Amino acid sequence: MKKIFLPAFTLLATSLYSEIEILDRVAVIVDDGVIMESQINNDFKEMAARYDQQNIPKPDDKDLLEQVTERLIIEELQLQMADRAGIRISDSELNQTMGRVAANNQMELQDFIASLEKEGTSYEDLREQIRNEMIIQRIQRGRVQSEIDITAKEFEAFLATDESLLELEPQLLVKQILVKTLNEANSAIDRINNGEDFSEIAKEISISSNAANGGLMPLRKAADMPKLFSDAVNKKTVGFVSDPLKSGAGFHILKLEEKKGTFVRYEDQWYSRHILLIPSAIRTEEETENELNAIRQRVIDGESFAALAKEFSEDPGSAKLGGVLDWLGKGVLAPEFEETMISAEIGTLSDVFQTQFGFHFLEVMDTRNHDMTRELIEDQAYQVLYSRKYDEQLENTLRSMRAEAFVEFKDLD
Repeated sequence: MKKIFLPAFTLLATSLYSEIEILDRVAVIVDDGVIMESQINNDFKEMAARYDQQNIPKPDDKDLLEQVTERLIIEELQLQMADRAGIRISDSELNQTMGRVAANNQMELQDFIASLEKEGTSYEDLREQIRNEMIIQRIQRGRVQSEIDITAKEFEAFLATDESLLELEPQLLVKQILVKTLNEANSAIDRINNGEDFSEIAKEISISSNAANGGLMPLRKAADMPKLFSDAVNKKTVGFVSDPLKSGAGFHILKLEEKKGTFVRYEDQWYSRHILLIPSAIRTEEETENELNAIRQRVIDGESFAALAKEFSEDPGSAKLGGVLDWLGKGVLAPEFEETMISAEIGTLSDVFQTQFGFHFLEVMDTRNHDMTRELIEDQAYQVLYSRKYDEQLENTLRSMRAEAFVEFKDLD
């Protein structure tokens, strides 16, 4: 029999081939994509370690494996949806995010990368994981936000009943004057309106137990006051004086003296109007400035500011309102506009000045120190309600997505 001699490299290859182990396998087919066995195993180990680190009772291995697998299926479905929608995260955007992650760990990016490598974590793997998380967040916002609707009635009901929001309410320092008759109450209000000190009047005529200290009542939230009092002073600004309030004890006059709390804030605001002209290809900056100066002179000569604003101003938002910008605080307008507005005297026209938008002149009609407390509380309340509805809608969206998907589990035994 003729012997067959195989080249040495062939024999070596045959020997190596017999010892090759299958390193990874497809565990789940999800629509157009797959989840590999290694992904499930790695996430399972990470999740188990997290339970141990946080000293939280861990589900049994079967349940934990099911949770991990389902989460990977949902992630894969969302990434496929994002891919079909053309959602991408650019390298520059991802680089900025990685920089923020490093900063949150109080490190420069290079130090952060070195720290990861020292712990045996791949920076590139973490980078891609964060890219995927950003893509998923973007597709979730796109799918969920359009489904959320908060009506005014629903919001008011939420404000009135949610116990956690009551913690945001400020404490109120209130003074009172209590007298026996309506005539006495009206007389006291006349004295207050004429400039007399509320506390001194309380000491003089009030029959309440706190009269000696100027009618000062304990610091408390509106919800902790008698309803007659809370209805009168809640949501009012500091300095508010009530009309006479009738109770079994007589007639009360309340003054809101102070608010205290996390969300108590006051803001200086200006009520102003302006006229804007914008340079163009057919009107140079010099010509624009000269034209606006001519309009300003017409106001000085007695023509209506509002009428000229409606006719000439090129600010589409305020022109139809006669140039009025409503009440505005700091940090809202262009720096040059804000500086001019703050330094202007009430009822006096400013000189013509330039911002990034063009040339303006303005008139401040009034100023105030505005109590922002209620607005801040309502903003916070809206965020709480929106977040709850977002989470509910997201859960419904993900369930629907999972139910409609083609998912095939491979037998890995």
